[in-house]
Order: sequence, then structure tokens, then C-alpha cells
Amino acid sequence: MTLADILQKEQIIPDLAATNRWEAIDELIDHLVKTGKVRAEDREAIAGVVKKRETSMSTGIGFGVGIPHGSTDLIYEVVGAFGRSKKGVNFDALDNQPVNLVMLFLVPQGQFQKHLHTLANIAKLLHNKEFRQALEDAPDGESMMHIIGSHIAKK
Repeated sequence: MTLADILQKEQIIPDLAATNRWEAIDELIDHLVKTGKVRAEDREAIAGVVKKRETSMSTGIGFGVGIPHGSTDLIYEVVGAFGRSKKGVNFDALDNQPVNLVMLFLVPQGQFQKHLHTLANIAKLLHNKEFRQALEDAPDGESMMHIIGSHIAKK
């Protein structure tokens, strides 16, 4: 699955308020609840899954990118939310640099291959410097979604 498969413009937060990875995870999960992708009563359990994964090793992969993720039986399809922080989020990233782009995604429990492929596709895309720069420079969520869609279409 690609970013374009997972995201719609409503699932993008163009200006994250978070200052650290835990706040970013909470803000993105809250956004999934707000957009109806996650049920409100499942919010805490889902946050627990993502934070447990994040505790084992930061998903701040470098280059200003964080990809928190997890699998849960509380969803039935891959869902995600994308956030951008202009000032940067302390994510305890591998390169010790702040994170500006955070892509949180969830995969249904037991879909290990889909989980790995989704993570690999997102990481590969966000590893592209021009793509990251375009997302960082975009004026709003709609523009960010357009950049995501047009970049995927080029492949």
C-alpha cells in the first residue's frame, strides 16, 4: 500500500502542534478518531499499541521523517494520518535531528506482509529528498495530498 492508498486530504495535519514523538502520536491518533477512521472507544488501546512499538525503538528514521506504526485487531483496513511540523518534533530519531514529517499508520492484526510492504513503501517514498521538500513547502493539506498523488502516479 502507498501513501495515496491510505490517505485522503482530511487525514493530513499540515501544522502539527506536537513537540515530541508521544504528542505527535496522540495528535495523529486523535485525528484518526476525528475523521472516523478509528472509533473513539478504541483510541486508548490503539495509542497503547503504537506507543509500545515506539518504545522498543524510535521510528524516527532520519531525514526529518517519523513513521510510527502498529497492528491491531480494532481496525479492518490499513488506516493512517500524516502530520507536518514546521518547527520540528523531537522524535529521538536515528540521526538525532528533529522530525518534520510524521506518517502514522495502522494495519489489521495478522497482516504481517502488508505491514512490512506498507512500511517499506512509505519509507522509500519519504527517503526522496525532493518529495520531502515539496511536502514541507506545500501551503496546505490539499496541496500536500496533490503532491502525494502526483508523485505516486509518476512511478
